[in-house]
Formats: sequence, structure tokens, C-alpha cells
Amino acid sequence: MSRMKIALLAATLLTGGIGGTGLAQTASPAPAAATNTSNAPTYDPAQLPEIKGKVAQFTLTPRGDVDGFILADGTEVHVPPFVSTQLVFAVHPGDAVTIHGLKARAVPMVAAASVTNDATGLIVLARPERWHGRGATTEVTGKVKAALHTPRGDVDGVLLDDGTEVRLPPPDATKLGDALAVGNSLLVRGSSVTSPLGKLVMARQIGPDKDHLTDIKAPSPHGMMGWRGMMGRGPEGAPSPPN
Repeated sequence: MSRMKIALLAATLLTGGIGGTGLAQTASPAPAAATNTSNAPTYDPAQLPEIKGKVAQFTLTPRGDVDGFILADGTEVHVPPFVSTQLVFAVHPGDAVTIHGLKARAVPMVAAASVTNDATGLIVLARPERWHGRGATTEVTGKVKAALHTPRGDVDGVLLDDGTEVRLPPPDATKLGDALAVGNSLLVRGSSVTSPLGKLVMARQIGPDKDHLTDIKAPSPHGMMGWRGMMGRGPEGAPSPPN
């Protein structure tokens, strides 16, 4: 399949061509005579690049929804938050999964069009959704274990050594630069969300210690974050689609 055909297929899948509401489905199709095609995907996500691995932990939005997961090899897998319920039902940490989606060029990251639990055959289909929300104020400390990214590849946070996610707008992450490097100690103050699936802090102040904190402006709920960022102006200057 040519690159142009793959690009057109991916664009359709990630902007709603997948159809439905992300409901987990079984991998075994129903007989043709019994198949309801009214809600069937227009295109087959299996035609996109395939990635296999084991789920290490889920990643969260500021309001506590799951927006993806991290594989045991460190690969970030992004899905829209509105499929979080289906995703946590279909897969769990330790499960082997197969992902079909778009691979990032420079970092180990995938924007998933579908996620399949290899053992059960359950499939979660995904499409884009916005990212927003607020939580309780908290303060956390820890060492940076890994950088986290938006689906289009911008650094927008870090994973601490205790599993806490710290998120901040990509421009602020760029300004902080080496301060977010793996192994560095961080103190973070901001809005937090804690659930049985993990903990996330949206940084409002961040630095190596309490005497050297950088203030972070709260991002606009309509800003270029999460899945909406992927559909915006990318590294090659592609224009944003109309709302």
C-alpha cells in the first residue's frame, strides 16, 4: 500500500471514520448474514502499522480518564479519553496487546486506531476527543523516569519514579528543557487526579526544589493538547482542519 493511501486511511480512522463510540468488540466477526453494517467501521484499522507489547500502566487525563497506556518497552500508546471505560475493561496491566495506529517518527509513541487484547480478543476502537478537567491541589516530589508526549510528539510532561504522571503545556516543557531530563529530581505543585488506575498532576509550579520553582500558566481548555493537538499544525506545517 502506498504512503498516500496509508495517510488517507489513517486520517479517516482518526477523525471519526472508525465509527461508533469506541465500544470494545470481540475479534471474531459475526456471520455475514447476521452482521449489522450500520455501525461497522468504514475502514479496517488492521491495515495500519502493527505494534505488539505488554501493558505496563495506564496514562490519565487531568480529570482522571484513561487516555492511553505505556508498554513494558516504554512505548506510549494514545487513545481518546472517551474510550477509557472500554479500554480498562478490555485490557489490564500485564496483558499482551496488539495496537494498530500511527507511529511517531522521533519517539516511541503510537496514536492508536485500535487496541486488541491478545488473550481475550477484545478490541477497542478509537477516535479523537478533547482533553480537559481539574482536580485537587497537591505537591509531589520524585525523580524523572521518562518524558511523556502529546500524540503529535511534543513533550508535555514526565513520568516520575513512583508512577505519577506530571503534565504541563508543551511550550512550558520546552522552556524547562534539561530540567525535565531523566534522573533529575522534581518538586511539582498543581491540580491532581488520583484513582485506582494511577495519579496525575497538572503542574502549576515545577522545579528541582521549593526554592527554585517555575510558575506554569493554566492551559486553555481549547488549547492544542492531547488528541486535538495531533490534528493541529504539525512539524511539517500542515494546517489545522476546520472545527
